[in-house]
Amino acid sequence: MAEAHQAVAFQFTITPEGIDLQLSYQALNQIYLSGVRSWKKRVSRMRNSVIKGVYPASPSSWLFVVIAILATMYMRSDPSMGLIAKIQQHLPLSPERKYFITMVSALVFSTLLWLSLILTLRFCLKLLLSYHRWMFEQHGRVSTTTKVWVVRLLSGRKPLLYSYQTSLPHLPVPAIKDTLTRYLESVRPLLTGPEFERMSELANQFESTLGNRLQRYLKLKALWATNYVSDWWEEYIYLRSRSPIMVNSNYYGMDFLYVTPTAVQAARAGNTITALLLYRRKVNREELKPTRVPGTVIPLCAAQCERMFNTTRTPGDETDVLQHWQDSEFVAVYHRGRFFRLWVYRAGRLLCPREIEFQIQRILDDPSPPQPGEDKLGALTAGDRIPWSQMRKQYFSSGVNKRSLDAIERAAFFVTLDDEEQGMKGDDPAGNLDRYAKSLLHGKCYDRWFDKSFSIVIYKNGKNGLNAEHSWADAPTVAHLWEYTLATDAFQLGYTEDGHCKGEVDRSLPHPQRLLWDIPTETQVTSSLAVATALADNVDCHVFPFREFGKGRIKKLRISPDAFIQISLQLAYYRDRGGFCLTYEASMTRLFREGRTETVRSCSNESCAFVKALEGGEGAEQCRRLFRLAAEKHQNLYRLAMTGAGIDRHLFCLYVVSKYLGVDSPFLKEVLSEPWRLSTSQTPIQQMELFDLKNHPDFISLGGGFGPVADDGYGVSYIIVGEDMINFHVSSKYSCSDTDSHRFGVQISQALQDILALLTPETKTASSNSKGPAQTQSKKLL
Repeated sequence: MAEAHQAVAFQFTITPEGIDLQLSYQALNQIYLSGVRSWKKRVSRMRNSVIKGVYPASPSSWLFVVIAILATMYMRSDPSMGLIAKIQQHLPLSPERKYFITMVSALVFSTLLWLSLILTLRFCLKLLLSYHRWMFEQHGRVSTTTKVWVVRLLSGRKPLLYSYQTSLPHLPVPAIKDTLTRYLESVRPLLTGPEFERMSELANQFESTLGNRLQRYLKLKALWATNYVSDWWEEYIYLRSRSPIMVNSNYYGMDFLYVTPTAVQAARAGNTITALLLYRRKVNREELKPTRVPGTVIPLCAAQCERMFNTTRTPGDETDVLQHWQDSEFVAVYHRGRFFRLWVYRAGRLLCPREIEFQIQRILDDPSPPQPGEDKLGALTAGDRIPWSQMRKQYFSSGVNKRSLDAIERAAFFVTLDDEEQGMKGDDPAGNLDRYAKSLLHGKCYDRWFDKSFSIVIYKNGKNGLNAEHSWADAPTVAHLWEYTLATDAFQLGYTEDGHCKGEVDRSLPHPQRLLWDIPTETQVTSSLAVATALADNVDCHVFPFREFGKGRIKKLRISPDAFIQISLQLAYYRDRGGFCLTYEASMTRLFREGRTETVRSCSNESCAFVKALEGGEGAEQCRRLFRLAAEKHQNLYRLAMTGAGIDRHLFCLYVVSKYLGVDSPFLKEVLSEPWRLSTSQTPIQQMELFDLKNHPDFISLGGGFGPVADDGYGVSYIIVGEDMINFHVSSKYSCSDTDSHRFGVQISQALQDILALLTPETKTASSNSKGPAQTQSKKLL
């Protein structure tokens, strides 16, 4: 094989005349260039470590402090108040060299003073980042304290990606009484009178007996750990789950809705892979700007970026493990039942997009058939975790299978070259969007590697998408990566007129390497595939763009777009199921170090009161008043969740402590077993500087979605795109006769339009038109 020949740097043979040594200068040159690249990365990381280690000061500030101290000493003044003299007494230097000793003492004192100033600045920055009152102030009414705080926060120098990490505050442990009060308030609209009384008694009994004991242990952990929630959340919610992660945990992201930059599959793969590796380079060099709360200067924790690439979830009998390696110089590729290792660097140089396209085309043109047992091997990652763990130990712990599995797991990421066409196309664009979502969520159950941190799917018609594993990070982190990838692909890398990648090709590149397997016939692959197929066939996905209006119309009403959508979902669910349910909305806690998510319980007393009033035919003015109360309540719940005063993560950690102590709590057991029949999440657009939707309105992101959390519930993901559009992803299970994703999608659309009509009564004059005001507006937008 070509790559094997190039890997040999020298050869020697023993002859009667002696040793005949033959050097391959090309191979030696590649080794040298790879080493140079490796050392450049090390130097860059060391430099970044110094810069972020002294943030918010700068390394050059040390020189300023030294010069200032020496200048004052030259003027025969002692700025150290005798400390320099004491340092001189302890230096192991000859007393005859008095001038040199004085200089060294001044340098030591200056360095200590500089470090003290850094610690003081960092402490002040942590205090500034711990201030969250700005979030609770009314729009347009900013207090003097907040104005001064913002000016101070903006006065720092340009930070690196991880510069704020050590200055972020730790997640606080809420008072147990406050958590229980908010919990009882959240379940009040879902319980009858006797049920609520019983739950109140359980909560009071828990608080007066076991609760305070568990709380003490939790506060002790909060003092010791960086984040008292995140490690337990990752382990017990994700890694210890023994059910399939496909559909149940993994989620997906889609391509542009209207645009496919090229119809050439290999070219789209070339640009996509290049853009992802450019993002990895930015992460490694910490050149990405720290992510901030949208519309503010407030930084968010960047810890989740560390495991974005070169990461795999490996199965175990009791718990899985996240494994992360140093940068890989290859990606793993799947095509028609074959696995390949594709090297994306050569002699320390990242291949250009045209060269990666060339290599991908070689894979597409490769006529070799799959080896026995190879084609559906990926089904092991889609089924139950215990059989996969046992298979891994039995068949993948040594030999050729281990080497090939290592190549997949150590790869930067996984790429599937799908032989299907997807996207909003043909005579049934709505149905094709649904099939597109299902394809990204589970595919054929064996043509993705669900254990990888993320897998890229490139379809035959040039459409793309990704499937992400959930344990290592949450959706906003992956969305940030995906936004960069799509924008870089379309607006920076670009394509030639005939749809190919730009650049020149070195045709001497070694062929992509086929991974070899020795898979016995009596394996667990068939069983895992059957479990995964049954799960996939049960998922009902519906994706639809809501074009009637967007956040532009909503914000004119002085209402939070997220609150508007969440209350609309409550109205839609009430119409769909005839009642209310426990509702999960994901909120981030990345204002705190290593923060992940918190739950906003969107079904509140106020939202239920509004829905009942609207459906009960009460007056429009009363309904509008109740809606605004519900919107204000929702915004306050969201703020509480973001600032560490949520309900569910606190109760979850108390439950974990109770299990460690071996004590049972009827209250916690009941709370943790309550089903989330409506699970919702908003996908934010975070990099608006990359997406100019005004000048490029066709480059609209479809966002992404996830599977249903409850067997009899809905999963709803939405992305607010620009001013005039909201994209929804709805999922449920066919096995439940009470749910229907398409029916619920219709209810969502109608609820949005009905609430807007309620809040803008002047549009009712147009109601004589059979299409209605919202649909009339839709025609204007289209």
